[in-house]
Amino acid sequence: LWAKKALIHNLKTLDDEADILDQGGIFAIVGPTGVGKTTTTAKLAARFVLRHGSNKFALINTDSYRIGAPEQVRIYGKILGVSVYPVRNNEELKQTLETLKDKHCVLIDTVGMCQRDQQLAEQIAMLSRSDQKVNRILCLNTTNSIETLNEVIEVYAGKDPCGCILTKLDEAGSICNALDVVLRHKLRVLYTAVGQK
Repeated sequence: LWAKKALIHNLKTLDDEADILDQGGIFAIVGPTGVGKTTTTAKLAARFVLRHGSNKFALINTDSYRIGAPEQVRIYGKILGVSVYPVRNNEELKQTLETLKDKHCVLIDTVGMCQRDQQLAEQIAMLSRSDQKVNRILCLNTTNSIETLNEVIEVYAGKDPCGCILTKLDEAGSICNALDVVLRHKLRVLYTAVGQK
């Protein structure tokens, strides 16, 4: 009982699950390879479109590395009736965001890289150099060890992350590691994700 009260008191979450969607803005879904960023992006996109309509929303894809990634996001966009914009560098991102400034919400599906990949700094810099504020939402795989999760947060979260999404709850034997690092780093949990559905 004491542990439950302490967890409720210290765990930061959204007041309402629609807060992020209603607030709007530009959100980059970030995290290492295989954490579920593209699936999570599609889930958030579907929620937004159901709530606000497709004309106020756009998808950006920065993943030109993974085979089939642009096509996967394009298919999601087609199903939802929203435009998908592929970008490869900082200049293209700036131009695309300028084009989309009338949209209420823009989601950026980023390329997944190991937290130790030297090219990761380029991706993070691309998101940071935009003329418009890009809010980072970090996907954390709940099956990972505390050490891995800490490393991912230190590399991906940056100075002021919007929050995190705990993914792969259906695969995790326990979410204790994820809760531990979220509490220690004082991250706000925006959503949890369970599988492909």
